Amino acid sequence: MRKWMAAVFVMMLILCFGGIESVKAAEPKVYQFDFGSGSVEPGYIGVRASERYDPSKGYGFQTPENMKDVAASGTGVKSDAVQFLAYGTKSDNTFHVDLPNGLYEVKVTLGNTARASVAAEGVFQVINMTGDGAEDTFQIPVTDGQLNLLVTEGKAGTAFTLSALKIKKLSDQPVTNRTIYVGGDSTVCNYYPLNSSKQAGWGQMLPHYIDKHTFQVRNMASGGQIARGFRNDGQLEAILKYIKPGDYFMLQLGINDTNPKHNESEAEFKEIMRDMIHQVKAKGAEVILSTPQGRATDFTSEGIHSSVNRWYRASILALAEEEKTHLIDLNVLSSAYFTSIGPEKTLALYMDGDTLHPNRAGADALARLAVQELKRLGIDGF
Repeated sequence: MRKWMAAVFVMMLILCFGGIESVKAAEPKVYQFDFGSGSVEPGYIGVRASERYDPSKGYGFQTPENMKDVAASGTGVKSDAVQFLAYGTKSDNTFHVDLPNGLYEVKVTLGNTARASVAAEGVFQVINMTGDGAEDTFQIPVTDGQLNLLVTEGKAGTAFTLSALKIKKLSDQPVTNRTIYVGGDSTVCNYYPLNSSKQAGWGQMLPHYIDKHTFQVRNMASGGQIARGFRNDGQLEAILKYIKPGDYFMLQLGINDTNPKHNESEAEFKEIMRDMIHQVKAKGAEVILSTPQGRATDFTSEGIHSSVNRWYRASILALAEEEKTHLIDLNVLSSAYFTSIGPEKTLALYMDGDTLHPNRAGADALARLAVQELKRLGIDGF
């Protein structure tokens, strides 16, 4: 009897721990990878740059010759990383993980980097993560039994590194939760660390005012963006890959489009925006257009804040009417709020020495105004 019990105990140990270096052994609900040549954190699978994908283990790099082990300045999983020497959303220099089909939540931890984006399945997943050890999370459906991921260009000439991945299965159904996709520029985009950055975009603060049981928010905005770039350079492509009926696409552009250096006339801006509206509607999703807020200093001598003639606002209003989209006239809504609090308190909502970009408190105020307007309009889900 004792021998039989001992054999059972040994078998249990083998089942529990024997497959620790293989994601296929037990098909766990959570997969954790620690990248680089340093020590491996408890609970993680260590992966060096030289580790080629092995079907028997279920993970590895497709082309390890294009990978490099590098140091990182953090602690724990952030103390080392791998660098992608070949990159691009369509690159085959990816990290493969075999996964049963379903919906997954992926947490990405970068190594040392100035600005990098994350791509998977051939499209962007996270745009322009900044700072060493930056972290972000996204949902992704897996439909072919494998996740293919890499870190790619956010800013040319910088290192694109990966310190850790945590992959958690959410559902057996490979369909994203109901989603609000956000497009825009530096007044809308994410800044890192997400929970404590001094500067923020209102898209970054939007989840604070959204029922997380109803929606996830995917902010695809990026600093300096114009309509032509958002449509042509991969951000809209990523949204169109996943957007579906019941989802929303909130889009605010115009600030950079008015800059002569971009050679984008108001007429061209309007037609590119219209094209994006049509493409999203063809997927069965709804579009919400937003006008940009003005500068902190847009006060009249009577103490009234107004910037209604800025940023191609007239074309945005016309588009909303012509294409029957929802509209948040954040330009007017924010001006009314700024007028109510006065010039001094308005300036305190912007970055120091900067009258255009909101700080965290300013971005939070803009996100709150946007959601209040959506509720007032009676849009489903708000």
